[in-house]
Amino acid sequence: MPLIPRFCSQCATALAVRVVDGREREVCPACGTVAYRNPLPVASALVLNAGREVLVVRRSRDPDRGQWCLPMGFAELGETIAQAARRELREETGLEGRVHQLLDIDSYESDFYGDLLIVTYEFEKTGGAEHPGDDADAVAYFPIDELPPLAFPANLRAVTACRELHAEEWAIRDSFASLGTEHPARMLSDAFIEVIRDHAEEIGDLWLAEVQTNITTPSYARYGAASLRRTAETALSQFGLWLGGAGAEADIRAFYRTIGKQRREEGFGLHEILSSLMLLRKHIYVYARSCGIWERPLDVYRVLELDRRLVLFFDRAIYHVTRGYGTDDG
Repeated sequence: MPLIPRFCSQCATALAVRVVDGREREVCPACGTVAYRNPLPVASALVLNAGREVLVVRRSRDPDRGQWCLPMGFAELGETIAQAARRELREETGLEGRVHQLLDIDSYESDFYGDLLIVTYEFEKTGGAEHPGDDADAVAYFPIDELPPLAFPANLRAVTACRELHAEEWAIRDSFASLGTEHPARMLSDAFIEVIRDHAEEIGDLWLAEVQTNITTPSYARYGAASLRRTAETALSQFGLWLGGAGAEADIRAFYRTIGKQRREEGFGLHEILSSLMLLRKHIYVYARSCGIWERPLDVYRVLELDRRLVLFFDRAIYHVTRGYGTDDG
């Protein structure tokens, strides 16, 4: 139960309730001192480890004894709210930390303390070792999406804010870690699969118009447009399947070795075939990039990742075309 002032802090006269500034307040009838009652400032700290787990403590005192919460406590005179959060982190968990960013400011009405103003910072661990202290009897890390019930709504708000602030960064990291692996997980540039599939004909037409006029591919000017278009659509289909994790290496090998052998027999120079592949790669990239506005770091990374995956795919295509061009067995 929050305490209500009964006597004047200046002259000890019993307080009376009067309307001041449009609100009922405790006022000293003798000297006029107003006993303002303001929210108590609470500082809270959120620490993430490398595994995206949140550090929480189990409370050993009321209120909410036995429940989990972020390291937190009241700010004291002579310290900033950030300094208070750092002190509470040290006292309750044994860790030293550096403020990374402000996560949340929330009001909370406690039956035990009254109105609270809870300010939560994300901290980067700089030292110390995790052990319970002060009014905590346990310290533990939990995955950010698998936290136990938290004692205070403000803690949940702060965790949600932290997750949202790191969402793009984590998405980029996860996608980058998967790039170039044998069985990639969901990647950011997978968003281009539908673009490539749905607009394969347009991309193929753009490539066809250039490959039949480009000075590096003169033999293509005399080749049938319908046949070239089918070849481009097959290549785009294979790239889309490969981008989605469904493209078989054997299919890519067979297709491009056959193309290499066929083009050699038709009198194409190897340099022309390789140039045509580079032109197709260019038009996939340019078309996909033209379908969005790249303002956020996540969008920029998605485009860069697509370019990297194009390189990986067309490196395979170039290798197999060259092998097919140079051998009779494909």
